[in-house]
Amino acid sequence: MSLCGGPGPGPAAAPRLRPRAAQMARRPELLCGAAIVLGCAFLVALKVTCSRAKDVTMPAKLPVNFFSTRSPVIDLFRGQLDYADHLRQDSEIALYFFYAPWCGQSVAVREEIERVAKRLSDQVLFVAINCWWNQGKCRKQKHFFYFPVIHLYHRSFGPIEYKGPMSAVYIEKFVRRVMTPLLYISSRSKLLDFLSNYEPGVVGYFEFNASPQPPGYLTFFTSALHSLKKDYLGTIRFGVITAKHVAEEISLVHSGSVYLHRHVNTSLIYPNDIMNYTAENVCKWALENRELLIRWLRPHGGKSLLLNNELKKGPALLVFIPYNPLAEIQPLLDEITKVALEYHSCNKSQAAEPELQHLGNSDSPASDASDPDAHEKLAETFLITKYPCCNTVVLPQWHSISRTHNVCELCINQTLGVKPDKVSVPRCNFFEIETALDSFYLQEHTFFQVVSNSIECSNFLSFYSPFSYYTACCRTVDRHFLSFISSEKTIFQTPKVAFSSHGKKDNADIQNSIPHIEDRNCFIPDLHISGTNITGLSCRTNKTLNLYLLDSNLFWIYAERLGASRSTHLKEFAAIVDLKEELHYVLDQNQSLTGSTLENFIKNFSILYSPLKRHLVDGTAARGPAERVVAEVSSSTFRDVVLSSGKNVLLLYYAQWCGFCASLSHIFIQLARLLPPDHFIVARIDITQNDLPWEFMTDRLPTILFFPHQRKDQSVKFPEDFPVSLPHLLKFILHHSSLSSSEPCTKECLHKETVLQQGHISHLEKEIQKLRLEIRALHQAHDSLEAQLSEARREEHRLQQQKHTLEKQHKILQLHSEQLQATYDQKNRELLEMAEKLQELADASENLLKENTLLRILVATREGKLQSKDESKEALQSEQTVADDSSVLVSTAITTEEKRIDHIDTVATEHSSENRTE
Repeated sequence: MSLCGGPGPGPAAAPRLRPRAAQMARRPELLCGAAIVLGCAFLVALKVTCSRAKDVTMPAKLPVNFFSTRSPVIDLFRGQLDYADHLRQDSEIALYFFYAPWCGQSVAVREEIERVAKRLSDQVLFVAINCWWNQGKCRKQKHFFYFPVIHLYHRSFGPIEYKGPMSAVYIEKFVRRVMTPLLYISSRSKLLDFLSNYEPGVVGYFEFNASPQPPGYLTFFTSALHSLKKDYLGTIRFGVITAKHVAEEISLVHSGSVYLHRHVNTSLIYPNDIMNYTAENVCKWALENRELLIRWLRPHGGKSLLLNNELKKGPALLVFIPYNPLAEIQPLLDEITKVALEYHSCNKSQAAEPELQHLGNSDSPASDASDPDAHEKLAETFLITKYPCCNTVVLPQWHSISRTHNVCELCINQTLGVKPDKVSVPRCNFFEIETALDSFYLQEHTFFQVVSNSIECSNFLSFYSPFSYYTACCRTVDRHFLSFISSEKTIFQTPKVAFSSHGKKDNADIQNSIPHIEDRNCFIPDLHISGTNITGLSCRTNKTLNLYLLDSNLFWIYAERLGASRSTHLKEFAAIVDLKEELHYVLDQNQSLTGSTLENFIKNFSILYSPLKRHLVDGTAARGPAERVVAEVSSSTFRDVVLSSGKNVLLLYYAQWCGFCASLSHIFIQLARLLPPDHFIVARIDITQNDLPWEFMTDRLPTILFFPHQRKDQSVKFPEDFPVSLPHLLKFILHHSSLSSSEPCTKECLHKETVLQQGHISHLEKEIQKLRLEIRALHQAHDSLEAQLSEARREEHRLQQQKHTLEKQHKILQLHSEQLQATYDQKNRELLEMAEKLQELADASENLLKENTLLRILVATREGKLQSKDESKEALQSEQTVADDSSVLVSTAITTEEKRIDHIDTVATEHSSENRTE
């Protein structure tokens, strides 16, 4: 019986298998077929196993709500983009917030979106879409490289991607600009407010009387949306005028006209005859011709070249102010804007914005003069003040004893050409001014006067154009007036070298000559125009500043890197960065950030020899004991320790990452101990943590500079060809510190030199005594070390002997182990052979027992048959016959049985041989 309850294989089953095995051995094709079947079965099993392994991957979990159920934001957390488009059809303004649940930035902006949605949910549809779930349509249709992404739609126009700061106030401001891209201007006061803003403005005039929707209005409306799509900062403001009398204030007569307002340059009207009137063209025209007096910088926080690209344009004034985009009144921003407008107004305030003065019903600044005589003089010289392109020229005095100078105002006049209207302000061309000055210098002798209290004007033709001439109005001014002007804190300082009218050096007395002034300064008091000295400064200096604004609530970390204090509560800061000249100035934080402080800051920067102190990044100097052998210098202490100290200074430039610099530390420590501290300073400075003036910078580490006493400007660099060692450094210092002075040495000098040499000698003797003591101590240590080394050598010899002994014992044990292993293998083989023989005997005995049992059964069967035949009533003859037959059968059976036994023995022998072969 088998284990499962079925009939088990009996003793007769084994003999049946052996013939089949022998038959398969005689027929190899059966073995090949069986091998092929087994291989196919193995491949099928392997395939089934691999398919089951793929099914082990756990599917992604279903997304959950990103926003709360009570939030006004509709959360499509399964990425149903088609459903979001269906919802957008019923709303005028829609905001899509694409997020990824795992994104930390998306989680941070979620609260800002909810804050905006609570304020504008009644006017704007807010939809949040999970664009990360792989089963959602948003993931299949959109391919974003970052999260979160905000898209806005104005009816069918969109998407308008918002790329500004992810703050609630900024997002709300941008959404409101999309809601109302056009501002309605209904009166002259609103027009004045619109044009007075620092951002460029585009105004369109459309008459709504003829039809509810005049032609071109939708195009203008769409262009405003296009500007928001291309410029997410929203620097261009769009307004619409419907009243004809308001449009006439800016010379808009025809309906559909578009006007681009600019503060400094000439305002423009859209050229319908040159460009097609389309939304894209209007937006492109406004963006290309806009005037940015001041620009906002909003870095997104990642890797960007925004600041680098802006600083490469030239010197930059970076102003950090706390800014709220939703605030209606920005007094600090208005002051900064006023400063920027004055700074860029190259034609003075009288010609910068005539349309604003006309709208505001304000008189020209020149008419507000308190002196009544000034009105008469200005009436005489109306030709001077009405031309925007003028330049003041101071002629040299006609005689050395004269105390008067002739001051002329040179202006350009056009006799033919298109007359500008009230909104067109001609710009002053520097090429024309230069040409006028050349012509004026050629006729300079005609404008010399001995004494003239009145202003006399004369005209002379241009050499380049027959339709233009120049007007020069001159007046005699006392020298004390010019000296008073030169002593004023103007934006330019009078140079020390005087030049003649043709630009050549004059050999006359420098103090008695006045140079030409090629910039338009107000040297004639009668022609003085009220206003600050910063007016038009950007056109009168080569150090023109680009003005930038940054929100200190978001980007205060940049202010701290530029030098702002981290402990200040009022986040207001201003700095000037000149990347080309490697200059960096910081406005004093003890002063409040106002328009006047900014003006003074800009004027001080624009001066030829600026009084501003360069700001240097000061590294944290290592604080150690009070007496340091090698002094640590920083940016703040560099001037006091190195340049202003009355000692010889040896300075090492190093960096933390410089391994060779660290290897020189012990040399400088020894050198500092050798040199007398009363006359020498050994110092070092980390140039990666400190900024230095460019003349003291180096591009190689380590660098060693020596600053001699009283000759700090003659610093000497340690030669790179010599190795840095103590003897070479001492020779280098002594050689350059003993240079003779240019002045002859007096007795007092010789006495000081003698005292200094004696001090050096005494100091060196003390150092030599210290070195002798150290040498003696080193000798004692050397003897002790020799004794220890001899003991160590003896111990090493003893250990070597023990090592050889252990190696010999190890070899003997290894040989014994190999012999034991060979004996073990031999006995194991013998046991295996005995086991095989015993197994063969057991198999043979088992076979014999089975055959014996079979024979007994056959004999019993024959005996039964013989007994049945004896009982029959056959004749004795038949019995005899039967007996003969039975004897014959028995002999035959015995013969057959013997043959069977022989066959069984043959099969057993073959089976045993097969087992041995296997």
